[in-house]
Amino acid sequence: MDTIDLAYVGRGLHEELVASIADQQGYYADEGVHVALRDGCDWDDERLRHGATIGLGRVLLSRLVHGIPWVALHVNTHRPLFWFLVRPGLTDLSDLAGQRLAVHAPHTAPGCFARIVLRQAGLNPDRDIHCIVRPPGDYSMDLRWLHEGRIDAALVGSTMAPEAIAAEHGWQVLAWVGDHFQIPTVGVAVDPTYIHPDDPAVQAVVRAHRRALQVIHNDPDTTVRHMRTFLGRHTVDEARAHYETFITPYFTTDGQADLAVGATAIIAVAAELGVPASVTAAEFYHTATTTLYR
Repeated sequence: MDTIDLAYVGRGLHEELVASIADQQGYYADEGVHVALRDGCDWDDERLRHGATIGLGRVLLSRLVHGIPWVALHVNTHRPLFWFLVRPGLTDLSDLAGQRLAVHAPHTAPGCFARIVLRQAGLNPDRDIHCIVRPPGDYSMDLRWLHEGRIDAALVGSTMAPEAIAAEHGWQVLAWVGDHFQIPTVGVAVDPTYIHPDDPAVQAVVRAHRRALQVIHNDPDTTVRHMRTFLGRHTVDEARAHYETFITPYFTTDGQADLAVGATAIIAVAAELGVPASVTAAEFYHTATTTLYR
């Protein structure tokens, strides 16, 4: 049996749902591969590049900034699962001017995406907003600070259903990043320096993830059951509502990247990072060239 390390670099449904379904439903074993799911959130790029990774946003930034020749072989969604959760009284992204926002660092993928969205709203993240840099995670402290009034808004990820949290506390979901910025994100990527894209273990992972995507679209009950392992504070109805709003309409059915979306996103990300757009969408997203079947 082939073996491979597969690292997630963020926590929550955004990164982990498809891999979790593939693992728990036995699809990796069916494809003849032993996959070690690894927490790579704190790994540096050099360690990360020795295995496959789920975090396409991070590796795109790594390729643009450091020239590491990552390629993406599978894409789960084009809509990043991050939201701006805010106190009452803020009704538009432009209302964040002068407010205190807990947000990820600019050099991280979610931080970069958030800054792109803020600039689209006419805001300079470095000048117009009091940004408080926070690490990704379960966001418990961010929610506490929002409840205590220490911040006015927080960028939160998919370790929660933000619409349910907002309803519970009387807050608002001001915006979903995926509504304002699209990029082929989360899936399977490798650095060909160490792992060839045609490696049998990599191709087996891609096939297993394609099967998991079919579960997401064709088996809501099973998908929601898996989602609840990440959304422990939420009811079945809340998890299902989150699935129906943000997961099944926007996750791909076949792992393919939309190269037009990818091209626009790469230009925007490079501009935000202040580096040349040194890779094309076709050079980075190789989803159309991966093997469908054994």
